[in-house]
Amino acid sequence: MAALHVMIIGAGTLGLSSALHLAERGVAVTVIEADGIASGSTGRSIGVVGTQHVTALDVELRAYGSRRIREWAKHGLDFQTIGYLRLGRSTGDLALFEQSLGFQRNAGITSARILEPAEIRRLVPDISTEGIDGGLFGPEDGFLDPHRFASLLAEKVREHGGSVQQGCRLLGADRHGSGYRLKTSTGEMNCDAVVIAAGPWAGRVADLFGHSLPIRPERHEAVTIRLPKPLPYVMPMVMDLVHGGGGTGLNFRHDRPSELVAEIHSASGAIADPDAYDEQIADASKEHLAQLLLERLPGLDGAGFGRGWAGLYPETPDGRPFVGPFDGEPRLIAAAGAGGYGIQLAPVIGALVADWLVASQAVAVPGAAGFRPSAVRIGA
Repeated sequence: MAALHVMIIGAGTLGLSSALHLAERGVAVTVIEADGIASGSTGRSIGVVGTQHVTALDVELRAYGSRRIREWAKHGLDFQTIGYLRLGRSTGDLALFEQSLGFQRNAGITSARILEPAEIRRLVPDISTEGIDGGLFGPEDGFLDPHRFASLLAEKVREHGGSVQQGCRLLGADRHGSGYRLKTSTGEMNCDAVVIAAGPWAGRVADLFGHSLPIRPERHEAVTIRLPKPLPYVMPMVMDLVHGGGGTGLNFRHDRPSELVAEIHSASGAIADPDAYDEQIADASKEHLAQLLLERLPGLDGAGFGRGWAGLYPETPDGRPFVGPFDGEPRLIAAAGAGGYGIQLAPVIGALVADWLVASQAVAVPGAAGFRPSAVRIGA
């Protein structure tokens, strides 16, 4: 297997995690990146890592990621364990939370619990629980710096003998024998297999190989909240949204002693050109965020907006990432479409990419076999 040479297109967390998982299995890897490490969606993420989801597969995928991130934290990754609280607005939401606790226990996570409104107020003294019936809380969840995460993955790829080439843009691709010849801005490169991990550009890259990959680059915004004085407690990540239920989509968390970071995790955003989109938060978005924050955090008198920015969620039509080989091409692998969950899913997506190229099946999470970019999923 060591003779196999894989080219990974994209040096965000999905591409670098794929490279590392392959390199750990003895595969020769080269990552090419048109710009710099974490220069796309990764670098504009707020870096949340949490397992408080309500379907078995979502929990299993994130449990794998959480375990790997904790391993990497022992080798220089700064992972801030602040907890993750998902708010519920109905008995239906609380029933989903009860199911989630079972899914988490099956995945080896035993610390999560359901909080009553009074417990939520003790955990987050500045929060209003008006309209909230309870919350799903994971005390071991947290956040990391996306740039540092990607840089650590790149370092480990190099330690395993891999290469990460920045400023190397893919211009074209041809089949070459049983492999591929890539035309790049720095010259031609031959390889045995290719992984498309180009984030919002993944659809365009797939076009170069004659395949369709329906990735929608959706524009989403985030902003920091400056506090007049440091909080006397650490505010966990708070998410006001339940899959299949209700909520505003508002989420916020501690970032620094006198600063929070907030965004609205909406169902969809405006489709944007990844090469030319407004990277600043709009005034109307700030006004909407301010209204939601005043309702949910009425105790934060004197808080104001700091820097704001916009990034792209690479979304798919069915809301599931594309991970695995294209029909008829077992060595052309997709690793794209993680939406707003790229940081959380990067470890397991990397493992699944390695599984497909080394074992020809999804091993890390067998239930993820359906993530393949099959003709049915891409609408071909």
